[in-house]
Amino acid sequence: MKFNVRFLSFYVIQVEGKEGQGAKSYKHYQTLDEEEYEHSEIKKFLDGEFTRTAKRKVEKNPNTEQAPTKIGRFLVEPGYDLDSNPNFNQLTRLRAADDVESFHNFGDDLVRSYLDTSAVRGGALIVSQAVLHTHGDDPFVFIMKCDFEPKIARISDERSLISEVEMAISARNMKSIQYPYMLEEGMVEEWELKIHQSSHARYFEDFLKFVTYEQSIPEIVNDHVMEYVQSYVETKWPDESHEERQQTERDLELWAASEKRDIQNKWEPEEVIEAAARIIDIKPEIELKFKIGDTYVKGFLADFGDKIHIASLGDRYALVIEGSSFTFDKGFSPVELLQPEPFDRLADRLLEKKWSEEDGEPGVE
Repeated sequence: MKFNVRFLSFYVIQVEGKEGQGAKSYKHYQTLDEEEYEHSEIKKFLDGEFTRTAKRKVEKNPNTEQAPTKIGRFLVEPGYDLDSNPNFNQLTRLRAADDVESFHNFGDDLVRSYLDTSAVRGGALIVSQAVLHTHGDDPFVFIMKCDFEPKIARISDERSLISEVEMAISARNMKSIQYPYMLEEGMVEEWELKIHQSSHARYFEDFLKFVTYEQSIPEIVNDHVMEYVQSYVETKWPDESHEERQQTERDLELWAASEKRDIQNKWEPEEVIEAAARIIDIKPEIELKFKIGDTYVKGFLADFGDKIHIASLGDRYALVIEGSSFTFDKGFSPVELLQPEPFDRLADRLLEKKWSEEDGEPGVE
């Protein structure tokens, strides 16, 4: 997969103050055509970046809420076409430009819009139109942002050894927009684009105000759990003024807003398994992660009630995990030499320990 650059505009963005709170300005350095690009130093700097951007893996429903790479889809009002979307029009003009002057002008329009983005930082902004000739002549638009690198030095001469480099940039943490999104090599979706922004500042999402993104898996799970909880409450207490319903809703609201949550002791195992089944239908490999005491547990939601079981043990809890074998990491442990005792003996021992503690005795091991 090799992209041929037709046009490329190079801009430098200057921002005064911290976190983009000061005055913002830009300078257009040069717009190159295909031949000029092939003989330029910027080609060496960007070599491989277009292919790397196009091949970067992305999921419509990422596994984390803060995924650096996302697929965006242009927003349009019902009954309207794509050309009613300002972001689509801006990228389409760049995509359709057929000479250096028009590409430069459309690039200037884009950079001015980008400067209105909150928390924008200084750096180089590279706007380019490129073609994947092996799959036709339809162009792609790539927008690449390199922030200025602090404390960069180069070897100078024998006397001064090193010298400071002003406005140094690196492709290492390059942020990018690719339009249109390429689902697979040679297959594009004009309604979608791909963004990559490795920093916490979401300036591409802020810049593309008329683009929407699919929910992440954690967000989907949270929404489904809350829908199921609300349905459960409404079914159990149809009367909104019922005191117990109101108290339950307050408790659940506090529970949902808490960063660290304890087990709620509200639903029977069958009800939990039923709710989990709806979520598993969306994505079977959804993880189940929690901490019991000081022990971290990581498995799959689909295993709850089948291979992962939680039981009460007085005012404590017991966790039972089933499996056909063990795998230990590097580094020996005496546990590896264990001949496991029968489960019923373990259960008796835990119950005996609980009874002893309730009677105020130290417990039997």
